[in-house]
Amino acid sequence: MPEIKNYAAQPHILVVDDDKRICELVSRYLTAQDFVVVQAHDAARARVMLEHFEFDALVVDVMMPGETGLDFTGFVRENTDIPVLLLTALGESDDKIVGLESGADDYLTKPFEPRELVLRLEAILRRTRKAQHGEERLQIGNKIFDMQASTLEEGGDVQSLSAVEAKLLQVLAQHDGAPVSRAALAQKAEIEAAERSIDVHITRLRKKIGEDPKAPRHLQTVRGKGYLLRAVPVS
Repeated sequence: MPEIKNYAAQPHILVVDDDKRICELVSRYLTAQDFVVVQAHDAARARVMLEHFEFDALVVDVMMPGETGLDFTGFVRENTDIPVLLLTALGESDDKIVGLESGADDYLTKPFEPRELVLRLEAILRRTRKAQHGEERLQIGNKIFDMQASTLEEGGDVQSLSAVEAKLLQVLAQHDGAPVSRAALAQKAEIEAAERSIDVHITRLRKKIGEDPKAPRHLQTVRGKGYLLRAVPVS
Protein backbone atom coordinates (compact mmCIF):
# COMPACT_ATOMS: atom_id res chain seq x y z
CA MET A 1 0.00 0.00 0.00
CA PRO A 2 1.27 3.53 -0.71
CA GLU A 3 2.46 5.51 2.29
CA ILE A 4 -0.16 7.90 3.68
CA LYS A 5 1.50 11.19 4.56
CA ASN A 6 0.48 13.30 7.52
CA TYR A 7 0.34 16.67 5.78
CA ALA A 8 -0.63 18.48 8.98
CA ALA A 9 2.70 17.47 10.54
CA GLN A 10 4.80 18.56 7.54
CA PRO A 11 6.32 22.07 7.41
CA HIS A 12 4.11 24.44 5.41
CA ILE A 13 6.07 26.90 3.27
CA LEU A 14 4.85 29.90 1.26
CA VAL A 15 7.11 30.64 -1.73
CA VAL A 16 6.76 34.22 -3.01
CA ASP A 17 8.49 34.96 -6.34
CA ASP A 18 7.32 36.73 -9.49
CA ASP A 19 9.52 34.43 -11.60
CA LYS A 20 7.10 31.55 -12.13
CA ARG A 21 9.85 29.24 -13.37
CA ILE A 22 11.95 29.73 -10.23
CA CYS A 23 8.84 29.50 -8.08
CA GLU A 24 7.89 26.19 -9.66
CA LEU A 25 11.40 24.72 -9.38
CA VAL A 26 11.71 25.69 -5.72
CA SER A 27 8.24 24.37 -4.96
CA ARG A 28 8.89 21.08 -6.75
CA TYR A 29 12.15 20.48 -4.87
CA LEU A 30 10.71 21.39 -1.47
CA THR A 31 7.70 19.14 -2.09
CA ALA A 32 10.07 16.27 -2.85
CA GLN A 33 11.72 16.92 0.52
CA ASP A 34 8.37 16.54 2.34
CA PHE A 35 7.45 20.19 2.64
CA VAL A 36 3.91 21.34 1.89
CA VAL A 37 4.32 24.27 -0.52
CA VAL A 38 2.00 27.08 -1.60
CA GLN A 39 3.01 29.58 -4.29
CA ALA A 40 2.33 33.30 -4.66
CA HIS A 41 3.69 35.32 -7.58
CA ASP A 42 3.49 38.72 -5.93
CA ALA A 43 3.23 40.26 -2.47
CA ALA A 44 -0.47 41.06 -2.85
CA ARG A 45 -1.32 37.39 -3.39
CA ALA A 46 1.00 36.41 -0.54
CA ARG A 47 -0.91 38.71 1.81
CA VAL A 48 -4.14 36.91 0.87
CA MET A 49 -2.49 33.54 1.54
CA LEU A 50 -1.38 34.71 4.99
CA GLU A 51 -4.93 35.70 5.83
CA HIS A 52 -6.33 32.25 5.05
CA PHE A 53 -3.54 29.78 5.88
CA GLU A 54 -0.88 29.18 8.51
CA PHE A 55 2.73 28.77 7.40
CA ASP A 56 5.86 27.63 9.21
CA ALA A 57 8.18 29.75 7.05
CA LEU A 58 8.22 32.02 4.00
CA VAL A 59 10.66 31.99 1.08
CA VAL A 60 10.54 35.46 -0.46
CA ASP A 61 12.29 36.89 -3.52
CA VAL A 62 13.70 40.39 -3.00
CA MET A 63 13.35 41.84 -6.51
CA MET A 64 9.61 41.76 -7.20
CA PRO A 65 7.62 44.43 -9.08
CA GLY A 66 5.25 46.54 -7.03
CA GLU A 67 5.75 45.68 -3.39
CA THR A 68 9.30 44.37 -3.10
CA GLY A 69 10.34 41.38 -1.07
CA LEU A 70 11.97 43.71 1.47
CA ASP A 71 8.77 45.73 1.90
CA PHE A 72 6.70 42.55 2.19
CA THR A 73 9.12 41.14 4.78
CA GLY A 74 8.73 44.33 6.80
CA PHE A 75 4.95 43.87 6.70
CA VAL A 76 5.27 40.23 7.78
CA ARG A 77 7.56 41.10 10.67
CA GLU A 78 5.25 43.84 11.93
CA ASN A 79 2.29 41.47 12.02
CA THR A 80 3.61 37.95 12.65
CA ASP A 81 6.64 36.01 13.86
CA ILE A 82 6.73 33.70 10.81
CA PRO A 83 10.37 33.12 9.79
CA VAL A 84 11.40 34.64 6.43
CA LEU A 85 14.17 33.40 4.13
CA LEU A 86 15.01 35.95 1.44
CA LEU A 87 16.15 35.00 -2.06
CA THR A 88 18.30 37.68 -3.63
CA ALA A 89 20.34 38.06 -6.80
CA LEU A 90 22.33 40.80 -5.06
CA GLY A 91 25.58 39.42 -3.70
CA GLU A 92 26.93 42.50 -1.94
CA SER A 93 27.09 42.17 1.85
CA ASP A 94 25.37 45.54 2.33
CA ASP A 95 22.35 44.31 0.38
CA LYS A 96 22.17 41.26 2.61
CA ILE A 97 22.35 43.48 5.70
CA VAL A 98 19.42 45.50 4.38
CA GLY A 99 17.50 42.23 4.06
CA LEU A 100 18.20 41.31 7.66
CA GLU A 101 17.27 44.80 8.81
CA SER A 102 13.89 44.39 7.12
CA GLY A 103 13.20 41.48 9.47
CA ALA A 104 14.40 38.45 7.51
CA ASP A 105 15.80 35.49 9.44
CA ASP A 106 18.25 34.44 6.72
CA TYR A 107 19.08 35.02 3.06
CA LEU A 108 20.25 32.98 0.11
CA THR A 109 21.92 34.44 -2.99
CA LYS A 110 20.85 33.32 -6.46
CA PRO A 111 21.89 31.09 -8.09
CA PHE A 112 21.81 28.55 -5.26
CA GLU A 113 21.83 24.81 -4.80
CA PRO A 114 18.36 23.50 -3.88
CA ARG A 115 19.92 21.42 -1.12
CA GLU A 116 21.27 24.57 0.53
CA LEU A 117 17.79 26.07 0.49
CA VAL A 118 16.47 23.00 2.32
CA LEU A 119 19.29 23.10 4.89
CA ARG A 120 18.70 26.77 5.63
CA LEU A 121 14.95 26.24 5.97
CA GLU A 122 15.52 23.30 8.30
CA ALA A 123 17.87 25.44 10.44
CA ILE A 124 15.25 28.21 10.63
CA LEU A 125 12.54 25.73 11.61
CA ARG A 126 14.78 24.19 14.30
CA ARG A 127 15.35 27.63 15.80
CA THR A 128 11.61 28.27 15.72
CA ARG A 129 10.80 24.99 17.48
CA LYS A 130 13.44 25.60 20.16
CA ALA A 131 12.15 29.11 20.76
CA GLN A 132 8.59 27.79 21.09
CA HIS A 133 9.52 25.10 23.62
CA GLY A 134 11.11 27.38 26.18
CA GLU A 135 9.26 27.93 29.45
CA GLU A 136 11.04 30.81 31.19
CA ARG A 137 10.05 34.45 31.41
CA LEU A 138 12.73 37.08 31.84
CA GLN A 139 12.56 40.72 32.87
CA ILE A 140 14.67 42.82 30.48
CA GLY A 141 14.37 46.45 31.50
CA ASN A 142 10.67 47.28 31.42
CA LYS A 143 9.80 44.33 29.20
CA ILE A 144 9.05 40.66 29.83
CA PHE A 145 10.63 38.17 27.44
CA ASP A 146 8.41 35.09 27.10
CA MET A 147 10.59 32.30 25.68
CA GLN A 148 7.66 30.04 24.91
CA ALA A 149 5.69 32.66 22.98
CA SER A 150 8.77 34.46 21.53
CA THR A 151 7.37 37.83 22.59
CA LEU A 152 8.27 40.96 24.52
CA GLU A 153 5.50 42.37 26.71
CA GLU A 154 5.15 45.71 28.47
CA GLY A 155 1.99 46.94 30.14
CA GLY A 156 -0.24 44.59 28.17
CA ASP A 157 1.35 45.46 24.81
CA VAL A 158 2.82 42.36 23.17
CA GLN A 159 5.54 42.53 20.51
CA SER A 160 6.50 39.48 18.43
CA LEU A 161 10.11 38.40 17.99
CA SER A 162 11.49 36.51 15.04
CA ALA A 163 12.84 33.01 15.69
CA VAL A 164 16.40 34.35 15.38
CA GLU A 165 15.79 37.20 17.83
CA ALA A 166 14.19 34.87 20.37
CA LYS A 167 17.03 32.38 20.07
CA LEU A 168 19.68 35.08 20.49
CA LEU A 169 18.02 36.27 23.70
CA GLN A 170 17.83 32.69 24.97
CA VAL A 171 21.54 32.08 24.26
CA LEU A 172 22.53 35.33 25.94
CA ALA A 173 20.28 34.58 28.94
CA GLN A 174 21.91 31.18 29.40
CA HIS A 175 25.26 32.90 30.08
CA ASP A 176 23.98 34.75 33.18
CA GLY A 177 25.35 38.17 32.32
CA ALA A 178 28.65 36.93 30.87
CA PRO A 179 29.64 38.19 27.39
CA VAL A 180 29.15 35.91 24.40
CA SER A 181 31.26 36.39 21.27
CA ARG A 182 29.67 37.00 17.87
CA ALA A 183 31.06 33.70 16.59
CA ALA A 184 29.61 31.81 19.56
CA LEU A 185 26.25 33.54 19.13
CA ALA A 186 26.15 32.60 15.45
CA GLN A 187 27.00 28.99 16.26
CA LYS A 188 24.69 28.51 19.25
CA ALA A 189 21.78 30.33 17.64
CA GLU A 190 22.39 28.37 14.41
CA ILE A 191 22.68 31.51 12.29
CA GLU A 192 24.38 30.74 8.98
CA ALA A 193 25.60 34.26 8.32
CA ALA A 194 28.60 36.52 8.75
CA GLU A 195 29.37 37.88 12.21
CA ARG A 196 28.30 41.34 11.04
CA SER A 197 24.79 39.93 10.72
CA ILE A 198 24.79 39.35 14.47
CA ASP A 199 25.26 43.10 14.93
CA VAL A 200 22.16 43.73 12.80
CA HIS A 201 20.05 41.34 14.88
CA ILE A 202 21.35 42.90 18.11
CA THR A 203 20.48 46.38 16.85
CA ARG A 204 16.94 45.22 16.07
CA LEU A 205 16.63 43.63 19.50
CA ARG A 206 17.79 46.81 21.23
CA LYS A 207 15.11 48.78 19.42
CA LYS A 208 12.46 46.28 20.47
CA ILE A 209 13.68 46.30 24.06
CA GLY A 210 13.39 50.08 23.96
CA GLU A 211 17.04 50.88 24.59
CA ASP A 212 19.09 53.81 23.35
CA PRO A 213 21.46 52.10 20.84
CA LYS A 214 24.20 54.57 21.81
CA ALA A 215 23.91 53.80 25.53
CA PRO A 216 22.37 50.34 26.00
CA ARG A 217 21.85 49.23 29.59
CA HIS A 218 20.45 45.71 29.21
CA LEU A 219 21.90 44.37 25.95
CA GLN A 220 25.46 45.61 26.12
CA THR A 221 28.57 45.41 23.94
CA VAL A 222 31.76 44.28 25.66
CA ARG A 223 34.66 45.38 23.51
CA GLY A 224 36.68 42.45 22.25
CA LYS A 225 34.38 39.90 23.91
CA GLY A 226 30.92 40.21 22.33
CA TYR A 227 27.51 40.90 23.86
CA LEU A 228 25.96 40.35 27.27
CA LEU A 229 22.35 40.46 28.46
CA ARG A 230 21.27 41.78 31.83
CA ALA A 231 17.99 40.07 32.72
CA VAL A 232 16.30 38.51 35.75
CA PRO A 233 13.87 35.56 35.85
CA VAL A 234 10.21 36.35 36.45
CA SER A 235 8.60 34.11 39.06
